[in-house]
Amino acid sequence: MNETMKTDRTVSKMTTHKLAALLALGLVVGGMVWAAAPAAPSKSDLAIALTAQKVIAQADGKEKLAAADRAFPGEVIQYDALYQNQSDRPLNNVAPTLPIPAGMIYVADTAKPPPSEASLDGQNFASIPLKRKVTLPTGEVQEQEVPASEYRALRWKVGELTPGSKTVVVARTRIVPTP
Repeated sequence: MNETMKTDRTVSKMTTHKLAALLALGLVVGGMVWAAAPAAPSKSDLAIALTAQKVIAQADGKEKLAAADRAFPGEVIQYDALYQNQSDRPLNNVAPTLPIPAGMIYVADTAKPPPSEASLDGQNFASIPLKRKVTLPTGEVQEQEVPASEYRALRWKVGELTPGSKTVVVARTRIVPTP
């Protein structure tokens, strides 16, 4: 059976391996985020289940997802976040946010659906692709696209979730070697 790490605001399975602890930190932090609605949803209104699985390339070129209880530098981890409205009323301005844990980088173009926004600090979000002003050696200031590997969080703008409805967002990260 394919075991995965899951959470509903807590981690239900963890190992003592340092990288697994790093993944677990991402799971705990990867909880819900929504903008203020006229009546703020209670914690039980929006259920969130976050799963982290290791992506393993097969000899035939296909991919297999496996338990992420142990992971090593260079390996790719896929996060799947399921958001479900458990209330009897619509939830407005739902905006799932997935932090990219320290020691991991977002793998460009792996998020499904594509996120609307990203952040370089986990707090300030802007539309993708992120851009920044860079001063060239000539003194000229030029706007350049920020590499996706520098993103520290992704955000999707789901909008309204009707009673009983759900949405899933997916993104992949790569574990970077420690210096």
